[in-house]
Amino acid sequence: MLPKNLFKKPMNTLENAYEKLTKTAAPDVPSEMCTSCPECRAMLFSSDLSENNNVCPKCGHHFRINARQRISMIADEGTFQELYGELRSKNVIGFPNYDKKLKHAYLDSAERESVVCGTAEVGGWPCCLFVMEPYFMMGSMGTVAGEKITRIFEYATVHHLPVIGFTVSGGARMQEGILSLMQMAKTSGAVKRHSEAGGLYITVLTDPTTGGVTASFAMDADITLAEPKALIGFAGPRVIEQTIRQKLPAGFQRAEFQLEKGFVDAVVPRGEQKEYLTRLLSFHAPAEEVAKKKEASANG
Repeated sequence: MLPKNLFKKPMNTLENAYEKLTKTAAPDVPSEMCTSCPECRAMLFSSDLSENNNVCPKCGHHFRINARQRISMIADEGTFQELYGELRSKNVIGFPNYDKKLKHAYLDSAERESVVCGTAEVGGWPCCLFVMEPYFMMGSMGTVAGEKITRIFEYATVHHLPVIGFTVSGGARMQEGILSLMQMAKTSGAVKRHSEAGGLYITVLTDPTTGGVTASFAMDADITLAEPKALIGFAGPRVIEQTIRQKLPAGFQRAEFQLEKGFVDAVVPRGEQKEYLTRLLSFHAPAEEVAKKKEASANG
């Protein structure tokens, strides 16, 4: 029997060398180095994205960011002082697996709760600041979140400070039942007392701001701003469509739609927010604060 490879030409060691080189696997780029934009599908270097405030430079899509990133973006360097950071949620009604969810939320976000509160300066103007954390149970509002927000408004009332709040939330936390829903009235009451004392309250609604948060302190502000294309509403579009059995218009509940309908005062891109907030604080600052700032500026 003839050998199988009898008529096969022996391969030269250099034969197909180019082909082998071109067929090698593509270089393994760590996923941490690049991020795909969900809006325009562009591949972006993570470092470039971070330098651009986590906004896609090609289409302007605003990526979700955590509370600490927002604070470093808005507050003057070294001025943020956290308040009530020791408060932490507990399984107050014995909801199944809630303890596990809280543990995972802490590991995912490195935060004790879905909101971070404190005092800061924005453009040199002192204020109270609260920022909701999307990676802690999607910024849901439980008893501790409501308590922290209530306390920051009470602090601002006593110390005659304006409040700036960044909201992102899926609504009230169902694992705490009626206790979480009670925070809607509690936080709104604190906002009202702050307003009656002459305090300024500005909110920046980010994607998404929904449910009980929208129905309470998120929409109680004197000035309501929003990030581009942020989803803002009580019930989500799919729930509304299934309820009314009708197709909703394009862009329904997005920031631009809410601006058109008068629910939002301005849509402000992330890169412009600090300057915009600084101007608002300066417009509403007490006369003595303005005089102090002018004097300090004149003295060098």
